[in-house]
Formats: sequence, structure tokens, C-alpha cells
Amino acid sequence: MLLYGDYHTHTIYSRHKHGKGTVLENASVAADKGLKQIAITDHGFNHRAFGVKRKQIPALQEDILNAKEITGVDILLGVEANIISVDGDVDIKEEDYEFLDVILMGYHKLVRTNSMKDQVQLTWANFFDKAFRPSKERINRNTTAFLKTLDKYPIDVITHLNYGFETDTLAVAKMAKQKGVYIELNGKRINFTQEEIEIMTAEGVKFIVNSDAHRPDMVGEVNNGMNLIYKNNIPLSQVANIDKLPKFNKKRGF
Repeated sequence: MLLYGDYHTHTIYSRHKHGKGTVLENASVAADKGLKQIAITDHGFNHRAFGVKRKQIPALQEDILNAKEITGVDILLGVEANIISVDGDVDIKEEDYEFLDVILMGYHKLVRTNSMKDQVQLTWANFFDKAFRPSKERINRNTTAFLKTLDKYPIDVITHLNYGFETDTLAVAKMAKQKGVYIELNGKRINFTQEEIEIMTAEGVKFIVNSDAHRPDMVGEVNNGMNLIYKNNIPLSQVANIDKLPKFNKKRGF
């Protein structure tokens, strides 16, 4: 049972030292650990603190080309996009599809939303998610936003689902399956109940195990997801990057 690729890694392009290493450092660790492929998926453009800047993309592309040549690891250019409205908008534009090989999407705090209404209903309403039990109304609103995103954009991977933004997991997973989107088993946090895992597995939902590495040494560290796969006897045919490479959306556009 071999991990072929890690598709959620951050670099210094996630600003303010949120990502600790360079593209080459991430790729070098991947090569040492026997990975065939990685994706550089720094935080999306609307993240106020950590987002990659569009003007940095040419430099990032050059770093990727250099790291590929030096390490022999295939490196995809991606982004961890942010959901920025209750209508399911994310912080990528049509012109971004030209350079993106893979699109991850998740909820994060500290993002620029489309409106003050979105700020209130997405950010503020979920900010104290651990202190207060989410209402049915909030879960429904969060879920609807995710479903609209999946309907609007060619998302490849949903990252750390339910982290700080609780949803109807099974509704999101069902649509993800319909759209060919992978549900991430995150190297740091997995926010599913045992029942949800069992139902998703039984319904044939496709998973992907990623590190969510913010330091080079964490690239390829996916024990959290691997242990869940072992414990729940999830068929490897439902895990996109174990013993094979995943199939991401190649045709971009709305």
C-alpha cells in the first residue's frame, strides 16, 4: 500500500511565514519519501493573511519547473481556494484556470468575502464553532454554500470538510461523488463521525489522503488518513492516491 502523491502542501508563497519551505524543499522531501507527484496548493487569493498573490504566480511556476528538473518529482500547480459567499463563490477567476492543474477548496477564516452579509453569515456565524453547538439553520446554510460551489466550479478536492464550518457531511459527499470530487482525509484533522465514514464508504465516495503540510518535513505524512482507512476497511479502490495517481479535472471553465 503505497502513497503515490501528496496533493495538499503549502510553501512560502502562503504569506507571512504560514508556509515554511520552498517548492524545492517540498519536492526534495517528496523524492526522499518515494512520492511520484505532489501539488503545491498555497492558500487562495482572498485569504487576508496567508493568501498567495496572483502577481507571484510566474515566480511560482518557475520554481516548480526548477524543482521538477532537480528532483524528478512531478509537481502540479494548484491552490486551496476559499469559499467567499453563501452563494458558493470562491476566490478564483476564469482566467486562473489557465495555470491551475488542480483546485482544492475549503473553508477558512480571515478571508475577504463578497459582501458584509457573507462576512456575517460565513465568517462571524462560524467563528465560535467550537464554543456553540451549530444551529440547524447554520448547518443548512453552510451545506448549501458548499453544494453551490460544487455546482459552479471544477473543484478537485474538498479539504478538511467540517473543520470550523459544519455541514451536512453526507449531502456534500453525495454531490462530490456525482461531480467526481475527492473528499480529503487530512493529515492534521478529520471531522467525520464513525457513522458518516461508514455511510460514505458504503456509497462509494472517493477519498484522497493528503498531508496539509506547512513544513517540508511534513510532506507525505498522512498517517491520520491511513489509520482511518485501515480501521474502517475502506477499499483502496476508493482512495485516489494509494497505489495509483488520481485523476483530476483537466477541462477548466464554468
